[in-house]
Amino acid sequence: MSGSPGTPRVTVIMTVLNEESGLPAFLDSLTSQTLQPDEVVVTDGGSTDRTVELLRNWSNSTGMRIRVIEAPGANISEGRNLAVSEATTEWIAVTDAGTVLAHEWLESLMRKVSGDVDVVCGFFEPLEGRSFSAALGATITPLLGEIRPSTFLPSSRSVAFRRDAAIDAGLYPEWLDYCEDLVFDLNLRASGKRFVFAGEAIAKWDARPNMRAFFRQYYKYARGDGKADLWVRRHIVRYSAYAFGIVLVVLSFAGFATVTIPLLVIGTAMYLRTYVSRVLHRRYTLGGTTMRALLMVPAIVVTGDMAKMIGYPVGVRWRAQHERELRRSR
Repeated sequence: MSGSPGTPRVTVIMTVLNEESGLPAFLDSLTSQTLQPDEVVVTDGGSTDRTVELLRNWSNSTGMRIRVIEAPGANISEGRNLAVSEATTEWIAVTDAGTVLAHEWLESLMRKVSGDVDVVCGFFEPLEGRSFSAALGATITPLLGEIRPSTFLPSSRSVAFRRDAAIDAGLYPEWLDYCEDLVFDLNLRASGKRFVFAGEAIAKWDARPNMRAFFRQYYKYARGDGKADLWVRRHIVRYSAYAFGIVLVVLSFAGFATVTIPLLVIGTAMYLRTYVSRVLHRRYTLGGTTMRALLMVPAIVVTGDMAKMIGYPVGVRWRAQHERELRRSR
């Protein structure tokens, strides 16, 4: 491991499942880190492609200490918890195999470590490009300026924490298939752990390749919110906004268009302005596709919202059906 003598030892962990296509770019970015991890622990959930072979070949070619835990059928939480249990260092950094890590990603995380810090929150950016995926990522990924560091809940594509702190917080919730990292973050906060923000610790991620895959992803995220009882107010606000918009449309056809249409235009502009701002901010990475990305913003936002409004009640229903089991598991 390269770094100053006082740098804590750190393990990088992740879960993988059929990551053959994106794994080479990720491994290249891990190899080029300015601070190398002491070890890498990967849980494979049952890949049927060359994922495990690529990991082992990479370990042999780089000399990086890597352990691959083969756990077919393990969900993301189970995979991460297995990796945590196998880690031998005090600090653990978590990321996803589908990302590309900035050269100073790990060093930036560990630079924030001090005696009273338990969790270091990294950040994430969409991968650059001219594809639908790049436009989608530019639209849905928050800008650094939108983040309030004191309350930020990190994604587990870019975070580091003390192993003992994670164990004390109950590790990742294995009963939850999506939004597991947010529940883990909330449990860490509830157990009194101290968070610091490292906005320069960037993991670049690749958004879904088409609208159908994006809808499916956000449906599952919202279903996870319902299962975990997360962001109730946020979901109510979304339902209310669309209900109000439908009322205005109905009133427009009922003869009140002179009043309702300006309200619809103003309301829609206000609703979309954050997403438009994100695309404009990233116009240099989108290049000549910026205008196309801007035109896609309304479709992306509505598709994501529809997915959330359909997925959330499914999760709420699941939680109601499993409430007794959840209470017993706590």
